[in-house]
Amino acid sequence: MADTTDPKAALVEHLLTHSVRRGDFVLKSGKPTTWFIDSKQTACRPDGILLVADAALAALPDSITAIGGLTAGADPVAFGIAAVAATRGRELRSFSIRKEAKDHGVTGRLAGALEPGDRVVIVEDTVTRGSSPLEAARAVRELGAEPVLIMPIVDRGGTCGELAAAEGIDFLPLVTAPDLGFDYEG
Repeated sequence: MADTTDPKAALVEHLLTHSVRRGDFVLKSGKPTTWFIDSKQTACRPDGILLVADAALAALPDSITAIGGLTAGADPVAFGIAAVAATRGRELRSFSIRKEAKDHGVTGRLAGALEPGDRVVIVEDTVTRGSSPLEAARAVRELGAEPVLIMPIVDRGGTCGELAAAEGIDFLPLVTAPDLGFDYEG
């Protein structure tokens, strides 16, 4: 069993216990795999989101003013981290980027408290190729804010870092596939 006094080890243990499944699966890309991770099983449990928030808040630059990403993968991560941050005296506005623009009520792709000029961390539950956080980063730029960091709970694919760097965005996963005992599968 992992050393649960180490925050990263505790997060890895939680992911292995609640989020990792072994078997025969097909990824969104169509690629077959023998393991699957549903990080929402960690992000949506109270003990899990506290572990995620501890790891994220320890790593986030002080200059970050907002946290969010593409809805549904980012929602529990962003909102949970922002709530925990508030209990620790750190103000982070949170938001979601809708997959499609809404044309009634509050229109557009933004749902939440993102403001022009914000320095933003884009979060996600799991990234394989990295397309969702990069789509969110582009939307954040269009809204006048600056995406400075992409931080998934788990980097499953090992390719998002290069894609983020090409967009001028830092990449810092909390956990990687090798941390969980698996090879990258991008």
